[in-house]
Amino acid sequence: MDYSHIIVGGGSAGSVLANRLSAPGANRVLLLEAGQDTPPGQVPKEIADTYPGTAYFDPRFHWTELKVRTQVVSHNNPEAAPPPLRKYEQARVLGGGSSINGQMANRGAPTDYDEWAARGAAGWHWDAVLPYFRKVERDLDIADEWHGKDGHITVTRIPRERWCEHSRAAAEAFRQAGFKYLPDQNGQFEDGYFPVTVSIDGKQRMSAALGYLNEQVRQRGNLTISTRTQATGLLFEGTRCIGVTALVDGQEREFRGREIILSSGAIHSPAMLLRNGIGPVGHLREMGIAVRAALPGVGQRLMDHPSIALSSFIRRPARLDDAQSRRHILLGLRYSSGIPEAPKGDMFVCVASKSAWHAVGQQIGSLLAFVNKTYSESGQVRLASTRWQDEPQVEFNLLSDRRDLDRLMAGFRMLAAIQLSGPLAAVTTDPFPAAYSDRVRAIGVVNERNRWLTRAVAALLDGPQALRSWLIERYVVEGFTFRQVMEDEEALEAFIRKAAIGVWHASCSCRMGAEDDPMAVVDTEGRVRGIEGLRVVDASIFPVVPCANTNFPVLMTAEKIADAILAAPSPARVLSGADPA
Repeated sequence: MDYSHIIVGGGSAGSVLANRLSAPGANRVLLLEAGQDTPPGQVPKEIADTYPGTAYFDPRFHWTELKVRTQVVSHNNPEAAPPPLRKYEQARVLGGGSSINGQMANRGAPTDYDEWAARGAAGWHWDAVLPYFRKVERDLDIADEWHGKDGHITVTRIPRERWCEHSRAAAEAFRQAGFKYLPDQNGQFEDGYFPVTVSIDGKQRMSAALGYLNEQVRQRGNLTISTRTQATGLLFEGTRCIGVTALVDGQEREFRGREIILSSGAIHSPAMLLRNGIGPVGHLREMGIAVRAALPGVGQRLMDHPSIALSSFIRRPARLDDAQSRRHILLGLRYSSGIPEAPKGDMFVCVASKSAWHAVGQQIGSLLAFVNKTYSESGQVRLASTRWQDEPQVEFNLLSDRRDLDRLMAGFRMLAAIQLSGPLAAVTTDPFPAAYSDRVRAIGVVNERNRWLTRAVAALLDGPQALRSWLIERYVVEGFTFRQVMEDEEALEAFIRKAAIGVWHASCSCRMGAEDDPMAVVDTEGRVRGIEGLRVVDASIFPVVPCANTNFPVLMTAEKIADAILAAPSPARVLSGADPA
């Protein structure tokens, strides 16, 4: 075997695994990444920026052909028109989502991981995962039993004195609504508002690639990082995975290894398994693929957090100034919906003090609400064809559980009350229900046309109130006005069903679980059932999506499984009779 470990995908999980598994000199590790490299000192400015909006809209860092359906697909009525496809900004760059995401360093609730264990992921309860969350981070602000000081990912909080008036007004509105101030969202888990914890070092984004694949790690002779390398398939001898086929500089290559680890995310990892005959028998036969391992859970129960937004025009003095902070989300709120079955903190709100990089974006603020503890678990990833070049069919089926819809409706009404309260009413005007539409996405692409167009529109919006209100209602609002959704319950439900999107937290499509769980794809160390030499380590193995942005749970998961891999006796030591300890 040429390599001890081949890691397919250089995102957050892949970066962690490449670092940890190459630490022992006896291992030979290959990391394959389809996107470009981001080496220290040469990180693209859009990625390094502590404002993530430019990297997130930059197609250089995306799987540009990936489109998904977020609304519920009716399989009981095949004649019904399917919901629209939406572009899905899945990262295609070293560091993966950590190189383009919102930089939110959120762990989730202790109850999330206790539920993981209850669902069959033995050893993944809160007390077992907390040490790995601490191992990930180097907290620049807080030193206590909840936080790490020696990890590879620096985290911090933007102090209140650097907030703009819009963020301060939102914080005051939360206080007046009866919410408690929390200095640390990742400390004792309780409801309240807080300065969001972010993965930056004060000056730039701290991606997993920058944190875990630093210059010292890259100098290891036993680690090879191959970027712009598209994995095309897996190699097998019977039911043992022995390698990877990949396209490198236009040439097909084969790489062989003792263990192959898929870390390609909750969309592309299940797609790779399916193309190689690992998955639901019916779908594989439908696609003409020979069944290598019958695992009905592959690609099933895909999850994300459903989200909606209430936006408004920010008056000039209250806007975010780059001299204060490049960060646009400075403040968060965690609250409990009160539905009987949900744990505390099942809802989350982010306050965005600008909505995009351009001139109009600097004028628009948003209250973003998402269902932190979602019950919609009916999404799926299926193959559109057997060609590795073709993106899979992805259906998130958000709001398939009525409890998620009801909580977003209640959440929107709560946000409206906060938006209309004294503190925010003093610094904003013209609230409107917002949608992340194709039009919004198109204007968010960084180019000179959008730069000049938004400058012209922004100048008009800063004009007379009557003109601004007319422009917002005529050209910004898409389908539903604020008055409509506040006065008409059916209009509110229709708006949320149409506008709700995920927050790019795709997960749970290759879940880990107990041996007697027929839908479990991997065991508690990421090993694929029925296949030797193959693991999956990324957000797809989550038993259920946690109440968190998924980046830090992914980093934690990779750290924990890396420890398990390194603790296992190597084949060479077993054959020699060496003591595994």
